[in-house]
Amino acid sequence: MRPKAMAIGCAALATAMVLSGCGSDSAAGGKTKLTIGLFGNFGYTELLKEYASTHPDIEIQDRTAAYSDHHKNLAAHLATNNGAADIEAVDTGYIAQFKASPDKFVDLNTKGGDKLKDRWLAWKWEASQSKDGKQIGYGTDVGGLAICYRRDLLEAAGLPVDREQVAALWPTWQDFMAAGKRFQTKAPAGVKWFDGGPTVLNAIVGQASVGYYDKSDKITVGSNQEIKQGWDLVVDGVQADLSAKLLYSTPVWNTGFKQGQFATVTCPAWQMAKIKDQAPDTAGKWDVTSVPGGGGNWGGSYLTIPKQGKNIDKAVELAAWLTAPEQQARVFTSSGLLPSTPKLYDDPAIVNYQNPFFNNAPVGKLFTDAAKRLQPQYQGPKAGDVQTAIGNAMQRVEQGKQNGEDAWRQFVGDVQKLTS
Repeated sequence: MRPKAMAIGCAALATAMVLSGCGSDSAAGGKTKLTIGLFGNFGYTELLKEYASTHPDIEIQDRTAAYSDHHKNLAAHLATNNGAADIEAVDTGYIAQFKASPDKFVDLNTKGGDKLKDRWLAWKWEASQSKDGKQIGYGTDVGGLAICYRRDLLEAAGLPVDREQVAALWPTWQDFMAAGKRFQTKAPAGVKWFDGGPTVLNAIVGQASVGYYDKSDKITVGSNQEIKQGWDLVVDGVQADLSAKLLYSTPVWNTGFKQGQFATVTCPAWQMAKIKDQAPDTAGKWDVTSVPGGGGNWGGSYLTIPKQGKNIDKAVELAAWLTAPEQQARVFTSSGLLPSTPKLYDDPAIVNYQNPFFNNAPVGKLFTDAAKRLQPQYQGPKAGDVQTAIGNAMQRVEQGKQNGEDAWRQFVGDVQKLTS
């Protein structure tokens, strides 16, 4: 692990436990210390405390890093065979990249995973399986798609705030942009329609029949008309001054939530935890409704066990417990992350769940319905890096550094270099 990453990892402990030192595999009193590398809010804080309390021989250290940093650091740790946590989370955009090196991870099928596979959606299980049949990860959540919106800001601009009426504003993404132009004519000072072009674009890409790769692992971005049309639509929205020009998962984006700089945000299920974390004082002002275009997916993760760990069996046991249906259900009701366990989609405790922070929105039904309709999009080896590249390209447009066509051409070229 690089010194800077080590410092960040030790400082950013979300789990309130006394630890003997960052990076060691044993703790005071002969306990085993397990480390878990995460990005964002997985809803695990209380679960990890509970697990440690019921397993007095174990202490758990949570290392949380920014999305891109986490995956870059993991790749470096695997390359050097040093520094990885006992359990490492991997986003759906990066799982294809890492499962291409299954020798770096424990094959969970050799640890009883083959007996647990029916816990998960079939496509979720398959997405983390290598071509030679090794299983490198247990699924956590799936993304699903919705739109979260600020009721007070829509009302101030003269737009409806009822969920069904709001959804009726935007059956398509073109309608979403048209509604944004209406909003902007009477918007409160300093407030834009959406947070930033990359967030909206990721949702549109998530609905495409083919994403950044086809199933033969061929990059499609240069010829994929669905993605290009989505790009052009978002560029038009940016040029119409609908964007707050904030890049998701950055400090300024977090501040945007706190300061109410935008009225809508693309809302995979996991986004709800981010909103609540960043803007706790806005409880009741937010609501959730269906996404333009219907369906789609953005995100979802896996827990993997790098082979370099010194406590593999205990790490596997913890990963299996965290991703069990019971814990996935608790994470959904506490943090909003949508389970990847289909048996929960008909559980009344899940289906009937209303989130009080989001004006008692019926998020249980909204997201389980979305999960049932979800058609998974194939993710190629460097889909996560391509997503980062397209976000950077849109940011160049938002910052006035390039026009839409120039930024698109550079993006296509950057992706060709990235994947060559």
